[in-house]
This record gives sequence, structure tokens and C-alpha cells, in this order.
Amino acid sequence: MAWNEPGGGNKDPWGNKGNNNQGPPDLDEVAKKVQESLNKIFGGKSGGSGSGSGDNSGGSGQGFHLSGGILGLIVAVVLGGWFSLGLYEVDQQERAVVLRLGEFYETKAPGLRWNPVMIDDVDIVNVTRVRTHTTQGLMLTQDENIVDVNLAVQYVISDPRDYLLNVREPEVSLTHATDSALRHVVGSVKLGPILSEGREALGADIRIRLQDYLDRYQSGLQVVQLNLESTQPPQQVQEAFDDVIKAREDEQRVKNQAETYANGIIPEARGRAQRVLEEANAYKEQVIARARGEADRFRAVLTQYELAPEVTRQRLYIEAVEEVMANSSKVLVDIDSGNNMMMLPLDRMAQGGAAAALNSNAGAQASGLTQRDIRSLTDQVISEIRSRQNTTTTRGER
Repeated sequence: MAWNEPGGGNKDPWGNKGNNNQGPPDLDEVAKKVQESLNKIFGGKSGGSGSGSGDNSGGSGQGFHLSGGILGLIVAVVLGGWFSLGLYEVDQQERAVVLRLGEFYETKAPGLRWNPVMIDDVDIVNVTRVRTHTTQGLMLTQDENIVDVNLAVQYVISDPRDYLLNVREPEVSLTHATDSALRHVVGSVKLGPILSEGREALGADIRIRLQDYLDRYQSGLQVVQLNLESTQPPQQVQEAFDDVIKAREDEQRVKNQAETYANGIIPEARGRAQRVLEEANAYKEQVIARARGEADRFRAVLTQYELAPEVTRQRLYIEAVEEVMANSSKVLVDIDSGNNMMMLPLDRMAQGGAAAALNSNAGAQASGLTQRDIRSLTDQVISEIRSRQNTTTTRGER
């Protein structure tokens, strides 16, 4: 039941007892009552006392009225300043971690935010900016060689709460985790792949192991990219390694030349082998065909031989002699008038030219025969040969 309703006892909270006026209370009167309460608390006199003159009472009331107004203004200014100090803005790339009385309270998204000052502590963290951490050092490989590795890690803050509260110095923890992951992976790989074709796989392994360490620490960091900027032997043995690399390049070059030569020789050899095979097949077919032809010829000759043995035998003999004599450049002539046979070098006689003529003249002079005698003898020999050939042909026809 309200204080001003019937039966409510008309208990005016502003002290206006028995007053039926339902209007708002007088602010000056309220300030005066507050001032009197403060004076009672601090041992002062009340402004409503009946002692003293009316003038003194009026001056004291006016003083209390001014003091109350200034105090209210001061309180309003202090409250306004305190409220304004709690306002802040969170950018789109940032997140705000709020600690209330030293304990995690919440993480606020981008926008205009307010938290009470001296009660809440607000830390704003950029969660999209890519940070870079580099490290370099000498490390021992699996085959007990030393390599100098230069590594760059690019990372972002994935969890602002873990980044601020779980690890005291996240960057230092990142440095230690990077060194540990790098030495573990490099120590399990030989020097050759580290310096040449295995760098990409090495970087991937280091990134996986480093992220595993950061997740175990709950550091709130996420590795975006890991680059092996350089892997090289120590400076003291750089020249020796350069010689080794040059030797490997020469080896690869020689292998490429050998493969090029092989690619040129092998098809050619295969072509020659195929040609030999084709020639062998052709020769086989030729020999088979010739054998079959000779067999057929032999069968035909055998048939004629069975019909006329003597004529066939004579014909075979003459053909054999003709075949043999056709390959000879000399002719033997049997003269009926004598027992001697005369050999005629037809190859030399057929040769022309001045040198042959001179040699013939010199031979004729040495034997006592003239050029005319030689020609006459040659004509006789040719005539005798023709006559014998005609006789042989006539016998064969009979």
C-alpha cells in the first residue's frame, strides 16, 4: 500500500507529515535536511534550532543550502568522470580480456564497451596481426655433422585468454619451444637432405612439433607459417662442402649426359637389330626359295636324264664347264695340230690404253712376235672357239 493512499498513514518520506499536498518535495528543503544530518554526524548544530535571532537562523540556512549544492555537484562530477573512465572501444582485429577483481570474467568482442574502473582490469589483444620470431643456431645431425640453421616462425594469437593468463611470457616460451622442436627434428635427419631436397619436409615436421608444444603449454599461439631461410654448414668448413656440392652437380651432369647418350644409342641399336632380323628372315626365305627351285630343277633334269641319259650327261658337263670358265679370265685352247695347249690371257688382251699397248709391244719384241702375228693368232683362236661352240650346240640339238 502506497504512503499517500487512504489507510497508508500518510507517511511522507520527505517529512511532510499531515500535509495533504501531493506535489513533489522542495529540493531546498531536502538539501537542508541532508546538511542537518551531516552536521549531526560531525558534531555540528542543527539549522532548525529555536535559539538565536531570526537573522542568524536565516544566514545559517542559506549557508547550508549552498554547501549542499556544491557537494551534489562534486558527487555528480566524480560519478561522471568515473563512468567515462570505464568506456573503451574494441577494434575488429582485437579482443578484450576482462579480469574482475583479479579473476577472469569474460572475453569481449569488437565494439564500444564499458567496465567499472578499479573493479575490472581490461587487456586488449590483437588476434589477427601476424608476428614473426626468428632463431639461428648450430645443431648436430643424425650422422654427427654440424649444420647452421636459420628459421623464421610466423604466428598469431588464437586464444587471448590463454595468451594472457596461462603463460607468464609467451614469447619466451615460443623461443624455447622453437629451439626444442628444431633440434629434435634436425637431430633425427642426416646432413644431405637438410642441405638439399629435404628442406621442405624438414620445415613441415618442425611446424607440426612446434604447434604440439604450444598446445601442450596452452599458450594461445597458432603457427601460421614456418620458413627455413637457410641451412648451411659452419663457415669453417664451407669450402669443403662447396667442393662436395660441386662434385654432386658434376655427377648429376655426367648421369644426364649418359642418359642422353643411351637414349640416342639404344634406339639406333634396336633399329640395327631389327634390320638384321629382317635381313635374316629375307635370307631364310631366299635360301628356302632357292632350295625349292633347285629341287624342282633337279626333278626336271632327272626326268630328262631318265629319258636320254647320255645327252643329259653331256649337257650337264658342258653347262658345268661353261659355269666354271665364265668365272675365269684365262682361256685354254687345245690345238689339233699339236699336243700342247695354249693359254690366252683375255683380261690383259681386252685392256686398252697406251700402257697396255706398250707392254704388248715390249712382250712381242721379247718373244720375237710382231703385233700382226699376235692379232692373227687371236683371230684363229676365236674362230676355233666359235666353231667348237657351234659343234656342241648342234650335238645338243640332236
